[in-house]
Amino acid sequence: MFSKILIANRGAIACRIIRTLRKMGIASVAVYSDADRHSLHVSQADEAVHIGPSPAAQSYLDTDKILAAAQATGAQAIHPGYGFLSENASFVEACEAAGITFIGPGAAQMRQLGPKHSARALAKAHGVPLLPGTDLLPDLQTAQREAARIGYPVMLKSTGGGGGIGMSLIRKPAELAPAFESVVRLAKNNFKDGGVFLEKFVEHARHIEVQILGDSHGHVVALGERDCSVQRRNQKVVEETPAPGLTAAQRAELLTCAARLGTAAGYTNAGTVEFVYDNATGQFYFLEVNTRLQVEHGVTEEVTGVDLVEWMIRAAAGELDLRHYTPIATGASIQVRLYAEDAGKNFQPAAGTLTDVHFPTSARIETWVETGSEVSAFYDPMIAKIIVKGTDRADALARLDSALADTRVYGLENNLPYLRQIIASEGFHIGSVTTKYLSTLPFVPFTVEVLEGGTQTTVQDYPGRIGYWDVGVPPSGPMDNLSFRLANRLVGNPDTAAALELTVNGPTLRFNTPAVVALTGAHMPATLDYRAVAFHRAFRVKAGQTLRIGSVAGPGLRAYLAIRHGFDVPDYLGSKSTFTLGLFGGHSGRALRTGDILRVKTSTPAGVTTAAPLLRAPAAIQPPLTREWQIGVLYGPHGAPDFFTEQDITTLLSTAYEVHYNSARTGVRLIGPKPEWARRDGGEAGLHPSNIHDNAYAMGAVDFTGDMPIILGPDGPSCGGFVCPFTIVQAELWKMGQLKPGDTIRFVALTAQEARELAYAQEATIETLRPARTTVRHSSFVIRHSPPEPAVLHQLPARPTAPQVVYRRSGDSAVLVEYGEAHLDIALRMRAHALQTWLERHKLQGLIDLTPGIRSLQIHFDFRILPMERLLEILLRAESELPPVDDMEVPSRIVHLPLSWEDESTLLAIRKYMQIVRKDAPWCPSNLEFVRRINDLPNLEEVYRICFDASYLVLALGDVYLGAPVATPIDPRHRLVTTKYNPARTWTPVNAEIGATDADGVFG
Repeated sequence: MFSKILIANRGAIACRIIRTLRKMGIASVAVYSDADRHSLHVSQADEAVHIGPSPAAQSYLDTDKILAAAQATGAQAIHPGYGFLSENASFVEACEAAGITFIGPGAAQMRQLGPKHSARALAKAHGVPLLPGTDLLPDLQTAQREAARIGYPVMLKSTGGGGGIGMSLIRKPAELAPAFESVVRLAKNNFKDGGVFLEKFVEHARHIEVQILGDSHGHVVALGERDCSVQRRNQKVVEETPAPGLTAAQRAELLTCAARLGTAAGYTNAGTVEFVYDNATGQFYFLEVNTRLQVEHGVTEEVTGVDLVEWMIRAAAGELDLRHYTPIATGASIQVRLYAEDAGKNFQPAAGTLTDVHFPTSARIETWVETGSEVSAFYDPMIAKIIVKGTDRADALARLDSALADTRVYGLENNLPYLRQIIASEGFHIGSVTTKYLSTLPFVPFTVEVLEGGTQTTVQDYPGRIGYWDVGVPPSGPMDNLSFRLANRLVGNPDTAAALELTVNGPTLRFNTPAVVALTGAHMPATLDYRAVAFHRAFRVKAGQTLRIGSVAGPGLRAYLAIRHGFDVPDYLGSKSTFTLGLFGGHSGRALRTGDILRVKTSTPAGVTTAAPLLRAPAAIQPPLTREWQIGVLYGPHGAPDFFTEQDITTLLSTAYEVHYNSARTGVRLIGPKPEWARRDGGEAGLHPSNIHDNAYAMGAVDFTGDMPIILGPDGPSCGGFVCPFTIVQAELWKMGQLKPGDTIRFVALTAQEARELAYAQEATIETLRPARTTVRHSSFVIRHSPPEPAVLHQLPARPTAPQVVYRRSGDSAVLVEYGEAHLDIALRMRAHALQTWLERHKLQGLIDLTPGIRSLQIHFDFRILPMERLLEILLRAESELPPVDDMEVPSRIVHLPLSWEDESTLLAIRKYMQIVRKDAPWCPSNLEFVRRINDLPNLEEVYRICFDASYLVLALGDVYLGAPVATPIDPRHRLVTTKYNPARTWTPVNAEIGATDADGVFG
């Protein structure tokens, strides 16, 4: 037996062979091209050898490279799988010359049975039924004469190749001449053999094949038949065994003929004898022989219990003896081929990244992909085979239906919906379908095609990706959540349904399915097949219609498109929302592009139900848009006199700030007066008085990064070191999504009671689609001159065993608990951790996120379930029960991360920062030189040495694109005590002892 085998293939079959080799205790060698460097077969094999560029001719079809890889690794045998070199007689001879065993039939058998004309001759000589046909045709004139003799319709076939290539159906004499030239040309180009022949065409044909296997002692057995009639363009889609509708006598005769043909050829190893079965007469006829393992071999394995790959290896090693073997098949097995192709675009192959892949454990899955795999355009688009076994065909069908329902493949188009329609069809359930069946089964797509993507069109859901703030993942979700929720309400969806957020310019969408749609938010002129459609009311769309959405006309910036039942995109961390900076969520983790296909959820397997009433939102409840905004806020978490002067707060509440053009979903920059500040700098936390030790932010916080206020958006940072004097209340957050460059904003300080009243009124409006009563003037607040409610909710003085505690208000749905003085102290971080652990252990209803900072913990809560007053009582109780820090033990782990300061992406980010934000910042043009200078180090090498030699203790974790993993070296002699993640996604050390921070860089 062999000790090491090389697999001269890729994809699912390579993974399949590796599994068998592992079971047999044989080492495996994989080969791979550039495109397959991350394929599963590469990581699963014991060894992997790179064999060249992505095109198959330069890699998987290069016999010299394959043999060189086998010799270099000491492989004694090569398994070719299917496709590529599996039926290449010259390669078999090259293996023999190199002293390497080819696991498959011999070259002589390939040359006799591979060409269809010579296989027909052998079949005829041994009594295997043949369709009326010809030998190889020397010219067109002979073909015309023989076609007339056989009788139309006829099939013109090339003698080489397979998979439907080199075949043409000729129904009348006039079609023969052009087809003859075409098939000969295809045959020469694809198979290096221009030989063609004619064969009578069977109108009601089924494709039935028999698996044969021969040992090295002259014994050939037939392991059962497979029905492969469900084909598209002569390419198999569904295969099953046993073939439905055959009598025992027919089945026995098929197997006998196949075994007789194999014996006549002296066949060794695995092969398949293919037959055409005439449904009209019940007769079968020889078609061809595939001298290799078939894609569908798994169904035979399921019912016979035979591992065909193992038997192929044993046969090649001379260890297989079939003299006394009698095949026994039990049950039924069905396989479907999952392709990366768009059934709605005439089965156009698809390439790209798979963003979510899940296969059921109830089925046998043969695949080479997983979430994150890249599907290349260089190879066959099959990405998986899904195989089930049942006690009988009905049981197998039920299992297959369940398996397909439990399969998820997102990121690129695939034929999973098509497969489900085939399996659910009446004809397939009855069985005995012909090879024409799929041509009579039209695919019904439940999709929307993106003809133009618009400026920044993304899939979002409400409330977004909550619950992950503590690990730095922002919620994302709709920036104008009110308009988003109203759109879903109008089409009858729950809040959580995935819909589209449109920014500035809308997309153009072609609907491949009937739908009910609603548009809300900023007005973007929209037409359905060039007829105008109104906003704020649901309307019907017919399959085939095109919805064109133009640019924003008037105030506001974003519109929302909801479709009944929602868009079908995968959940990522519990949400369908797109986080473009993190490259995850929504449709492929990005904004929509031309050519994208959006799937639409259906209420029932039969399709979209459009009979529900069409709703409209009256003008009185439509979110009022303007260019001069008043936005309700609550004071806090940071205010006067600790950080701002009283005059600063007065200025903030009386100034009309202008929206800066450099604004986005991460945050909205504002142009206005510079604060006076209550202190000269940030102390340990940074050079600028806006700097503080990193703490968590609430969405809608007005964050002063330096002297510029930024309203933090749904994709904004979860953690940072800047003060926030105000936080927008929940009922007013929607306005942030409609702020346009040049708009003006006035912040209006509300009371906590007013914030609650607005929120409850908003919920009632969405539910009833009617104005809700409220004493708070929603559209135009009264500008107050009285001081706002305090930013600090409560304080506890320092005690002998505990530090002081300050409870700061962060809007109407968050509290920031802050410990001790503004000094970097690990004991304060441990105290915050103790509070987090206490709250997690008590599992309070209404808690959404617990996000730690350097010496703080932000508690995000649902005030409808857990009122702030009740939360404060619980926090005070918790404080009395927390353990002393000296007694605490916390789990830890070591993580190794790269440091990079001066690669091209970092330098580009610095250049952009200097152009857009601040060209004279002390940390520009070189962050590294700034770190050296501020720490009084002699040279840059010393900066490198300190950073690379240190071990850091992470105190807080910012979000995935611009947040700050804040760390301190374990060795106190090191002065570089924090790190921050800059906009180029590279690590830049920032001095916390002296206080250097990038005051604006988080939005650079």
